[in-house]
Amino acid sequence: MEKIVTRGRPREFCADNALAAALRVFWAKGYEGASLSDLTEAMGITRPSLYAAFGNKETLFRQALDLYEREKQAYIGEAMREPTARAVAENLLQGSVDTATGSESRGCMGVIASVACQAVEPSIRDDVNRRAESAKQLIVERMERAIMEGEFVVPTKANVITRYLLAVMQGISVQAQAGATRAELLEVVEAAMAAWPSR
Repeated sequence: MEKIVTRGRPREFCADNALAAALRVFWAKGYEGASLSDLTEAMGITRPSLYAAFGNKETLFRQALDLYEREKQAYIGEAMREPTARAVAENLLQGSVDTATGSESRGCMGVIASVACQAVEPSIRDDVNRRAESAKQLIVERMERAIMEGEFVVPTKANVITRYLLAVMQGISVQAQAGATRAELLEVVEAAMAAWPSR
């Protein structure tokens, strides 16, 4: 846990806690919707302290996305280690529900960011899209392996089955934001797995 002491009027604060607070603001309001006042109030710091510790708003947003990937999307990497494509899919969908219905914010910040950031400056949009593409590629490669190992009972394309999974995961996020309960979203997971084309 790193403590920051800012210049001028000395003020000590925990950078990790401040970044976690910024993540919650971005998660709830998106990049453009989160004002500097929203951020500094939630982080418990002044604007000079924010700039000194994290740089500008764009840099802070990138750091918040890094934190989100480490803490909230770790399930994606864990799912890739499952022994079958079916288990991979089930863990991805279950992880989506867990993230989307967590106590901090509803929905998935990755989905919120990918939709909301399409109209902002290209550097942020490109970064968000790059992160999404990287996660997608992990799943495509895992599905390719499953196809090679003969797991699917019907002809299946790795990129198509991956898009299907991502569509369900994104749908879970959107429905969670709209107020769907955890129990209701778990029923979506159950229905998706009932249609899964593997042995």
